Amino acid sequence: MPTCAPSRTQPHSPPAGPPARRRRFLVESADLSASVAVFLIALPLSLGIALATGAPLQAGLVAAAVGGLVAGRLGGCPLQVSGPAAGLTVVTADLIHRYGWQATCGITVLAGLAQLGLGCLRVARGALAVSPAVVHGMLAGIGVTIAVAQLHIVLGGSPDSSVLANLHALPAQLARLDPAAVSMSLLTLTLLLAWPRIPGRAGRLLRKVPAALVAVTGATVTATLTGLTLPRVDLPSWRSHALAGLPEGPVLGVVAAVLTTTLVCSVQSLLGAVAVDKLIAARPGPPARVGRSDLDRELLGQGAANIVSGALGGLPVAGVAVRSTANVNSGAVSRNSTMLHGVLVVAAALLMVPLLERIPLASLAALVMAVGIQMVSLNHIRTVTRHREVLAYVATTLGVVFLGVLEGVFLGVAMAVAVALHRLTRTRITHSEEGEVHHVHVQGQLTFLAVPRLSRALHLVPQGTHAVVELDGSFMDHAAYESLQDWQKSHTARGGTARLTGRYSGVRTGTAPAPSAVCRCRPWTPWRNHQCALPSRVPGDPADTGAGSGAGMDSGTGGGVGATSGTPTAPGAPAGPGAAMNPGAAMSPGAPADPGGHGKGRGTTAGGAGTPADPGRTTATASASATATATASTLASAPGVTHGAAPGRGRGPRELARGISSFQRNTAPLVRDELARLAREGQRPSQLFLTCADSRLVTSMITASGPGDLFVVRNVGNLVPPPGEEHGDDSVAAAVEYAVDVLGVRSVTVCGHSGCGAMQALLTAGPADTVTPLRRWLRHGLPSLRRMDDDRRPRPRLAGRAPADAAEQLCLTNVVQQLEHLRAHAPVARALAAGTLELHGMYFHVGEAQAYLLDAAETGGGSHGSDADSVFTDVRFEDVREGEETHSPV
Repeated sequence: MPTCAPSRTQPHSPPAGPPARRRRFLVESADLSASVAVFLIALPLSLGIALATGAPLQAGLVAAAVGGLVAGRLGGCPLQVSGPAAGLTVVTADLIHRYGWQATCGITVLAGLAQLGLGCLRVARGALAVSPAVVHGMLAGIGVTIAVAQLHIVLGGSPDSSVLANLHALPAQLARLDPAAVSMSLLTLTLLLAWPRIPGRAGRLLRKVPAALVAVTGATVTATLTGLTLPRVDLPSWRSHALAGLPEGPVLGVVAAVLTTTLVCSVQSLLGAVAVDKLIAARPGPPARVGRSDLDRELLGQGAANIVSGALGGLPVAGVAVRSTANVNSGAVSRNSTMLHGVLVVAAALLMVPLLERIPLASLAALVMAVGIQMVSLNHIRTVTRHREVLAYVATTLGVVFLGVLEGVFLGVAMAVAVALHRLTRTRITHSEEGEVHHVHVQGQLTFLAVPRLSRALHLVPQGTHAVVELDGSFMDHAAYESLQDWQKSHTARGGTARLTGRYSGVRTGTAPAPSAVCRCRPWTPWRNHQCALPSRVPGDPADTGAGSGAGMDSGTGGGVGATSGTPTAPGAPAGPGAAMNPGAAMSPGAPADPGGHGKGRGTTAGGAGTPADPGRTTATASASATATATASTLASAPGVTHGAAPGRGRGPRELARGISSFQRNTAPLVRDELARLAREGQRPSQLFLTCADSRLVTSMITASGPGDLFVVRNVGNLVPPPGEEHGDDSVAAAVEYAVDVLGVRSVTVCGHSGCGAMQALLTAGPADTVTPLRRWLRHGLPSLRRMDDDRRPRPRLAGRAPADAAEQLCLTNVVQQLEHLRAHAPVARALAAGTLELHGMYFHVGEAQAYLLDAAETGGGSHGSDADSVFTDVRFEDVREGEETHSPV
């Protein structure tokens, strides 16, 4: 039986003792303190929202209690706090005006049943498809409506049912101000705005008390002490509390009311749940124990809460942004905080009635008016402006203000769809002449709607001339395709030439394909040794188009012996491995500057026959007939290293041209803005990545990095010569100094890899008569060899298994040894002492496509412990926390 398997208890075995008593309900201190903070915010806001809707004030307390207990227990977002929300104020006020209070409670129950049905159908994610501009516009329209209505109560009057009526009556209300109501309102607003801005240590302590509670309490105490005569909260006896009733009226009107309530409650709650996930992920400290929200369950919980709240005579319930934010920021760790807040609301509704009835209505109105003004967020306006969705935002806002919530949302959705269709059909077509070449540039989607303009532009090209049609778009329908084909055939029949370029390459020009048209490499396209989807051999192209699986030790990726790779990793990178992961992988992230790019021996290939014009790949050959020195031959015979035969005539330049053309056509439009920013601001990489020059090791791919992220140093064997060596190489030291002192990188990573030819050469090298640059360079790896042979030191290993052979053992040992060399360099030592730099060791197994990181304890500051047990731990997808959905925050 495996040792980890639990043993079965035999029937005759004596009992081990009485079972431990399990605590059924455990409340942590963080949940308790968070529940108190949320309760102090919920109490005045619930009364204020009930006042704004025209419902009995007790209805706000009922909804707050039910939202905390029912939605908090059954919902799918444990830390979201539900209750009466400001976003429902306009909807509820309109329902009360049309159908009365009891019928409104019945509509709330029906809306809860509708939410249960939607939750059972598992369509909660569909609510996230609503354009954020429409959601923000809906909230802004509701906020404007709330603010205009509560302004009348602030001034001492009573609001009307519509925004236009309230605006029309505002001049008359200003003429008959109530000084007592205005003074209490101003005091409430002053405390509400000033309390969070109290400076100093005292301010940090005082700000723990919610500003809403301080504002309402201050106004209540002031009104009581001064004896002001003004309307106050009136909580009738619970014995006369009205429960739900059946709505009466036109069926279509009731259905529309139920749909409106369901829509607003559901969308606000679901978007709030997504935003709470973001807040939890961004919270400092250890990872939260609560998982991500289950949106379908959240919809079921909200539906159950609305059923109970409506049946008990409460307001509609939805997730509330202010309370949820306070709950997360207060450190809540489970749904117990939400439920305890509901218990506290119940206790306050039963035991604090005399105190609550002293609150001035003007103070609650000022509080709700401030909430309504805050719903018109300037941050949201800037966001929709940046994304060119102002029309949808404005249409929704005005629709909600003047027509109603449901009508405003439908108007906003219609405007968003119209804007999307306009963008889809908007195509810019221009014609220009450069010398004897006519250019027709098509920018945007090419559909049948753009065919007339396309035809006019194409007919501006004279007969018998050379024309280039640049297609900058991702879609072309059949009508546009036929139009281009007909024009191309007609133009070439009259002695002209035509070439189609751009992102769309599915249109055949009918002419002999140019070198750039042969390579169909795209970003994120599968590849095989840079031979991605080559359809057939092109007339005049070299016959040698097959690709071997070998990868040279140094195929011109910017690293010769001791060279720094500040130049592009591979001009044809869109077809290479890096581009398949990242559109910015076409360039080495360190490209804006190359301080160490003039290392000794730059461009020297492992086999001596690699083609610098064909970066990122070596050519397979039937026999290794290249002549090399003894050490170079040993190095080239290492596993995974192939000799390069003489390429076919013109092969290298044509491959390079195809790769560059593919980059210009496919990847450059995606990274041009980012590279332009880097060109203006200069490079600011956060990491120095020192690795081997092996062409199979694509740094941008295995680190998912883009332009400007990494400052890369590549050389044979990822070696760091110690300072003061007689045969030292200053290129690596110069790159380290530049990265640490000038660029201010925060970490340095030394990355080795499996099948390293340099390590194999160190193991098998023998005496040689000729001392070559390569042999001199490999001397910097001898300390790693001696370290591995030292039986007094534990050998580095991989987590879970021993090294496969001596070569892999040396690769691991070399990473640890080079980190020790790195610490000896003065810039690194200073940065480590100051705590501004971290060192990391990494090992990449090429065959497994698996990265391993050296234990952090072995790569920290200070001197490396020679007796430490160095373990490389594999990095997996589950070890890294992924990003959340990109919806607006609470």
